[in-house]
Amino acid sequence: MNQIACPHCHSVFSIDDAAYAEILSQVRDEAFERDLHERLASAQKDNEIAIERAQAALRAELQEATRTRDTEIASLKSALDLAVSNHKLELSEAVKEIERDRDGLQSDLKSKEAEYALKQKVLEDKYQEQISDRDKMIERLKDFKAKLSTKMIGESLEQHCEVEFNSVRASAFPRAYFEKDNDASSGSKGDFVFRDFDDSGTEFISIMFEMKNESDTTATKKKNEDFFKELDKDRNEKKCEYAILVSLLEPDSELYNIGIVDVSHRYPKMFVVRPQFFIPIISLLRNAEHKSLEYRRELAQIKAQNIDITHFEEELEDFKSKFGKNYRLASEKFQSAIKEIDKSIAALTKVKAELEGSQRNLRLANDKAQDVTVKRLTKNNPTMAAKFAELPATSTALEESEGMDSV
Repeated sequence: MNQIACPHCHSVFSIDDAAYAEILSQVRDEAFERDLHERLASAQKDNEIAIERAQAALRAELQEATRTRDTEIASLKSALDLAVSNHKLELSEAVKEIERDRDGLQSDLKSKEAEYALKQKVLEDKYQEQISDRDKMIERLKDFKAKLSTKMIGESLEQHCEVEFNSVRASAFPRAYFEKDNDASSGSKGDFVFRDFDDSGTEFISIMFEMKNESDTTATKKKNEDFFKELDKDRNEKKCEYAILVSLLEPDSELYNIGIVDVSHRYPKMFVVRPQFFIPIISLLRNAEHKSLEYRRELAQIKAQNIDITHFEEELEDFKSKFGKNYRLASEKFQSAIKEIDKSIAALTKVKAELEGSQRNLRLANDKAQDVTVKRLTKNNPTMAAKFAELPATSTALEESEGMDSV
């Protein structure tokens, strides 16, 4: 039997084992429930405290993280602002440099345009001067030819040559004889005979002149060569060394338009000249023979002294040969000069066209320079291209940082 005391009245009573076990079971369940409730309450309180502490710690960490983030954001924003400022400064300098280059290019273009314009003006002036000179010469020849259409045509060319000679006689040929050939005893006569003398009165050159123009032509004589034989005959009869045909015949002949033509292959010491070369041919032959006279005098002196003159005779012949060669070269150069003038005219015309084309190209280049943009000018510049490529990314980063600040 088991005894149990009442907690209120303190009475003791006995119960069997089964009842005792039942009561003990009830007591244990109640105590367990109570203990469990107490433990649960305590655990809940501990959990609440822990949660509060965890929340406090989390708030502290969040606040610290926020401060750190704000600091980093401020630093990044400052660095970004500095980078953007530097980029803007570099871009501004690049733009200024490009503008300076563009201004320099435009200045160079204007300078080149002015230079080309000046050169073009000089070339045009030179071209116009050459054209003017040629036109004047053509007009003179046309005027002279027109005058030959009168009844006096047979005398006009002779008068022209006579006036030309007399205008320089006193200064160039003070001791010379130049008169019309009036001796027709042999059946024919030339137009003029020229003879020149040295200080001692020794004749050292003589020329038979024949003047021919279109009025002198006949059915059988229309060309210069038709008069060579008669001129050579007159020269020999009047004992003249040279024979010269002053001719206006065959006006379209490139050969005779050279000015001075040596026809010695047909008749010895014979020339055909245009009227404008009447005085020059006299001067050339006269100066050459005057020099030859000096050689002859030296040879005569040497012969008188019984000195071998073979070498001097060779020099004399060499001089005559060189003179003939120089004369031919002079004639060829004159013809070449005429051709070069024609080429120059054609070349100047071409240059003018090219300059006009260059002017158009310069105008197009200037128009393109006006359309130049920064990106076009830096298209093949890696450094500037990279900086332009960074600009969109920088703008996006700036927008994102401003968004984070607003949060």
